[in-house]
Amino acid sequence: MAKLLVKLQRYFRRKPVRFFTLLALYLAAGSLVFLHSGFAGEPTVTGSQRSPGAGEGPGLPYLGVMQLSRGFKAAAMMPEGGRRHGPWFKSTSKEPAERAKAGDYSSTRSRALRGRSGREKEEDRARYIGCYVDNTRRRTLRGVSFFDYKKMTVFRCQDNCAERGYLYAGLEFGAECYCGHKVQASNASESECNMECKGERSNICGGVNRLSIYRLELAQESARRYGSAIFRGCFRRPDNVSIALPVSQLMLNMSVDKCVDFCTEKEYPLSALAGITCRCGFPTTLFTLHEREDEQLCAQKCAGEEFESCGTAEYLLVYQTQVQDNRCMDRRFLPTRAKQLVALASFPGAGNTWARHLIELATGFYTGSYYFDGSLYNKGFKGERDHWRSGRTICIKTHESGQKEIESFDSAILLIRNPYKALMAEFNRKYGGHIGFAAHAHWKGKEWPEFVANYAPWWATHTLDWLRYGKRVLVVHFEDLKRDLFVQLQRMVGLLGIAACEDRLLCVEGQKDGNFKRSGLRKLEYDPYTPEMRKMISGYIKTVDTALKLRNLSGVPDDYYPR
Repeated sequence: MAKLLVKLQRYFRRKPVRFFTLLALYLAAGSLVFLHSGFAGEPTVTGSQRSPGAGEGPGLPYLGVMQLSRGFKAAAMMPEGGRRHGPWFKSTSKEPAERAKAGDYSSTRSRALRGRSGREKEEDRARYIGCYVDNTRRRTLRGVSFFDYKKMTVFRCQDNCAERGYLYAGLEFGAECYCGHKVQASNASESECNMECKGERSNICGGVNRLSIYRLELAQESARRYGSAIFRGCFRRPDNVSIALPVSQLMLNMSVDKCVDFCTEKEYPLSALAGITCRCGFPTTLFTLHEREDEQLCAQKCAGEEFESCGTAEYLLVYQTQVQDNRCMDRRFLPTRAKQLVALASFPGAGNTWARHLIELATGFYTGSYYFDGSLYNKGFKGERDHWRSGRTICIKTHESGQKEIESFDSAILLIRNPYKALMAEFNRKYGGHIGFAAHAHWKGKEWPEFVANYAPWWATHTLDWLRYGKRVLVVHFEDLKRDLFVQLQRMVGLLGIAACEDRLLCVEGQKDGNFKRSGLRKLEYDPYTPEMRKMISGYIKTVDTALKLRNLSGVPDDYYPR
């Protein structure tokens, strides 16, 4: 064997070109084998177990670029009748030939039973209400719609409808998803919903002109929508209506679509339906949208669409169009170096990134960070790249605790969130990115118990340290900020030394979500907290509550306790 190797070595020394040719062929063959194995097949993932790329994220402090995963790619086509379908549009490929070859469904009953067992797993986030007739000329669900002829699953449809605030999600022909606020058709036999989902063979996704419809139990957590417009509520007509809503149009054949289209064309962010009059404008001090009325006062049917409400002359039904309110979108660095460093301090997972988004819109100045996160910089947080002591940003994000770090700042906004929610949010961020989710394997494995054991005490010590060592600390509860954004944001902007412009704050309310918001639908099918964890965390909540009250501050919100 040794002699053979020596001969080969001598041969290739004399003929190096042949050696490199042979080596190149070998590498090419290996590459082809690798590519073949990569395309040979993909594992099937059920809707209830779907998770974005969940590689282990970096620990604190945050460094590097997070990988974000968003799920769907939308195709573009205007739907029949010119009806709006929001940011997603129907695919041009309806695959009519595939409908004609729907196949033999001899095992329909067994597949329906499998689909029903899958639906039971979805109960926490959606409830199956039945199989319904659909009509291509007059859809049963009339919100946004999209197709995916390769990877459609029940969960993907539910998740995307819920993210846009719809109450119902319906699946048809194994690959089509429709969203809506009302089910406008009659029931069909369950046996007629007999097509397996393209992305998960264990579930049923409607049939030919038949919808498997789910009511989304958590859709209320998101903004309610009508197509691309966000529903803002029913409001009494303002006193100076022609000034508050300066553009109007009489529409005898009124519908939500017509009024929203009109205001969008006129480039106004608010569309107000007043019976047969459509009004457009901006949220201002004359029309703040802060005092909602009972929706029944606006429940007059539209002349041009019997299933819709169009308000009355006295009570306006208001929608927010896709027109961006630019009164609060300009941002820049401070024109002169800040004399004081203001911290925006929070425990990880307490909504710091969202608070930065609100502050930047409300003040018009960039916020900075104690760390650097490339994904945040790429999303528009331009102060992320500045050194935290540069003095060019209005405040500095930090998760630090400890006397030395805290005393580096002259004042602070301390953002506190329910520890049960904050811990889960940070765990999702660590293993799934800023808007992703941790995989079930992480929740069920050793990672979650170790995370709670290490991070739960930090939730308490973080707040206690800032209360003890911080100078001029303004405490803001995340839950209060969500509930009453206008008032809480006024407080925060006041600490920053900026005169709060009311019209600008009203603009922020319309742009409040930003780019970092997890869907309210994705919910664990079980409580990840053990009794031992809850007992430990409850003790920390009581400690923080006592510390707040000793400083004559309101204690933690009531919803921290019922666990």
